[in-house]
Amino acid sequence: MTDNTPINLNRARKARDRAADKAEADVNAVKFGRTKAERLLDAARADKARSALDQAKFEE
Repeated sequence: MTDNTPINLNRARKARDRAADKAEADVNAVKFGRTKAERLLDAARADKARSALDQAKFEE
Protein backbone atom coordinates (compact mmCIF):
# COMPACT_ATOMS: atom_id res chain seq x y z
CA MET A 1 0.00 0.00 0.00
CA THR A 2 1.18 3.46 -0.80
CA ASP A 3 0.53 6.53 1.23
CA ASN A 4 -1.70 8.82 -0.84
CA THR A 5 -1.53 11.88 1.41
CA PRO A 6 -0.94 15.11 -0.50
CA ILE A 7 2.37 16.88 -0.11
CA ASN A 8 2.80 20.62 -0.18
CA LEU A 9 5.26 21.12 -3.04
CA ASN A 10 6.12 24.68 -2.01
CA ARG A 11 7.02 23.53 1.49
CA ALA A 12 9.11 20.65 0.10
CA ARG A 13 10.92 22.95 -2.37
CA LYS A 14 11.69 25.52 0.32
CA ALA A 15 12.95 22.85 2.71
CA ARG A 16 15.22 21.45 -0.01
CA ASP A 17 16.55 24.95 -0.82
CA ARG A 18 17.15 25.68 2.88
CA ALA A 19 19.13 22.45 3.25
CA ALA A 20 21.24 23.30 0.19
CA ASP A 21 21.91 26.82 1.49
CA LYS A 22 22.89 25.46 4.91
CA ALA A 23 25.31 23.00 3.33
CA GLU A 24 26.92 25.78 1.28
CA ALA A 25 27.16 28.00 4.35
CA ASP A 26 28.88 25.23 6.30
CA VAL A 27 31.44 24.80 3.50
CA ASN A 28 32.09 28.54 3.41
CA ALA A 29 32.43 28.71 7.19
CA VAL A 30 35.17 26.10 7.06
CA LYS A 31 36.81 27.74 4.07
CA PHE A 32 36.68 31.40 5.10
CA GLY A 33 35.50 31.56 8.68
CA ARG A 34 38.15 32.66 11.12
CA THR A 35 37.83 34.48 14.39
CA LYS A 36 39.04 38.02 14.83
CA ALA A 37 41.86 36.77 17.06
CA GLU A 38 43.05 34.41 14.32
CA ARG A 39 43.03 37.21 11.74
CA LEU A 40 44.95 39.53 14.08
CA LEU A 41 47.48 36.79 14.86
CA ASP A 42 48.08 36.16 11.16
CA ALA A 43 48.50 39.89 10.53
CA ALA A 44 51.01 40.18 13.38
CA ARG A 45 52.97 37.21 12.07
CA ALA A 46 53.01 38.69 8.57
CA ASP A 47 54.26 42.03 9.92
CA LYS A 48 57.00 40.31 11.88
CA ALA A 49 58.08 38.27 8.85
CA ARG A 50 58.06 41.39 6.64
CA SER A 51 60.12 43.27 9.22
CA ALA A 52 62.66 40.45 9.48
CA LEU A 53 62.93 40.29 5.71
CA ASP A 54 63.45 44.04 5.45
CA GLN A 55 66.21 43.87 8.08
CA ALA A 56 67.97 41.10 6.21
CA LYS A 57 67.99 42.90 2.86
CA PHE A 58 71.37 43.55 1.35
CA GLU A 59 71.77 47.00 -0.17
CA GLU A 60 74.76 48.17 -2.11
